[in-house]
Amino acid sequence: MSHAFEAIKISEHVYWVGAIDWELRNFHGYLTKRGTTYNAFLVLADEVTLIDSVKPAFLGEMLARVASVVDPAQISNIISNHAEMDHSGSLPELIARYRPNRVIASPMGAKALAAHFHWDVDVETVKTGDTLDLGGARFGFVEARMLHWPDSMFAYLEGDGVLFSNDAFGMHLATSERFTDQVEETLWRREASKYYANILLHFSPLVKRLLAQLPSLGLDIRVIAPDHGPIWRKDPMQIVEQYSTWAQQRPTRKVVVIYDTMWRSTAVMAQAVGEGLAAGGAEVRLLPLAGTHRSDVLTELLDAGGLVVGSPTMNNQIYPTVADVMTYIKGLKPQNLVGASFGSYGWSGEAVKLLDAQLQEMKVDLVAPGLRVSYVPSPESLASCRDLGRKVAAKLPKQLQA
Repeated sequence: MSHAFEAIKISEHVYWVGAIDWELRNFHGYLTKRGTTYNAFLVLADEVTLIDSVKPAFLGEMLARVASVVDPAQISNIISNHAEMDHSGSLPELIARYRPNRVIASPMGAKALAAHFHWDVDVETVKTGDTLDLGGARFGFVEARMLHWPDSMFAYLEGDGVLFSNDAFGMHLATSERFTDQVEETLWRREASKYYANILLHFSPLVKRLLAQLPSLGLDIRVIAPDHGPIWRKDPMQIVEQYSTWAQQRPTRKVVVIYDTMWRSTAVMAQAVGEGLAAGGAEVRLLPLAGTHRSDVLTELLDAGGLVVGSPTMNNQIYPTVADVMTYIKGLKPQNLVGASFGSYGWSGEAVKLLDAQLQEMKVDLVAPGLRVSYVPSPESLASCRDLGRKVAAKLPKQLQA
């Protein structure tokens, strides 16, 4: 019997049975212009185990993939590594339809599932160091709290060496290729960095703690299977090493300049700041917010050493697009940045002072008080903007970090 959707084998006992969402363009404020996948995995042993599920709208696709290798009614166990709805939303229907012997989650996962679904399902809990033999398939578990929810957990299949890492080590990328080594390297590197910057950056201290813990667990990791994006099978530890680098947030000589403008005055100031940065030897990214999404700003900030923000004053406040991005940046907590603010104003000019206060709250090391210009910048004002860029460049590390 043929199936429109088929499972893909990723190790001796494991099949990918997830769904591809080619249409997704927004993931709670993060621009997903290349869509995503919701990865679920089927482990075939004496008993059949399903690891994570999909959004309810994609349940039919997942079950068709399961049915291509085994009758879905044979699912005996379900492991829920993460309670967010794109991975748990199908669980109530799956459990009602197939009545598995066991549903397994972390302690926080069991609480989150109960709060989501208000059900009376008996969820068995596991914690770091616990192991379970699920019908001939032996699993180990690692709690990965706040990567990126309190309930997050890794499951590890012994023998096959597969680490099911839920949202860690993933990316939002809809593709017909199931493995990272089948995807163009520049593409997966861009999407993996964007994912870390927008989902995990503010949890970097916890990422460092978890990665330091992994070697002591003695796991022979040969495949990393995340819940979004392609699967890591060739040199899977490269993404672990990359997470370690990103978590350090070492500053470089790259500076991100974000701004918006009403009548081009702040835009002209931004260009002059950029010229000063370049003259001072910085690598400059000028990002006009009229055409740059907040999630792309964070991606550029991931490996930056400086942040400079420009805004006109509107209704005695920061310009709305700039305020939006500043709120987003603040929540993701980039570290070790130097910076400054600037902007044009008409008769009050509060925006720059408000930006300075926000940057200080974010622990950005300001090189000077924010630069304000009344209406259209003069040649002398633009020279001051250029000098501001040079001052930021002078406070960057002397060498680019590897």
